[in-house]
Amino acid sequence: MEPLTAYPLRCSGPKTKVTLVVNVASDCQLTDRNYLALQELHKEFGPFHFSVLAFPCNQFGESEPRPSKEVVSFARNNYGVTFPIFHKIKILGPEAEPAFRFLVDSSKKEPRWNFWKYLVNPEGQVLKSWRPEESIEVIRPEIADLIRQMIIKKREDL
Repeated sequence: MEPLTAYPLRCSGPKTKVTLVVNVASDCQLTDRNYLALQELHKEFGPFHFSVLAFPCNQFGESEPRPSKEVVSFARNNYGVTFPIFHKIKILGPEAEPAFRFLVDSSKKEPRWNFWKYLVNPEGQVLKSWRPEESIEVIRPEIADLIRQMIIKKREDL
């Protein structure tokens, strides 16, 4: 699976980033706040140690009616988004994307709306999830701590 306008996502080999995986939508009352906050996190912690991975989804209130390429244009033009945005997927039900099924199964938290966030460590373990209404200020310290731990571990391994 590849982002629409970025480098291919590597699913094998050494893991080197803390990742926040998010289901996104353009026509949702939470869109403005979340896209701006996600871009802020990506700018603050990325690109070497952290990445936001956005997956458009139309399963909640049909709030992502745009084709995948239009989602990217919308996010870039309106919010200055520079993190990878993937093709539109389903995250619930029998047609759910396997990567999201893994997130849900690992966290035991099924998204109930747009902008559900999953924190994944460099080893691919889902550590935590957040509902869309939870402030980025709650999430930021956990990401910072995980990145700090990752950097310390890398230094010890040298």
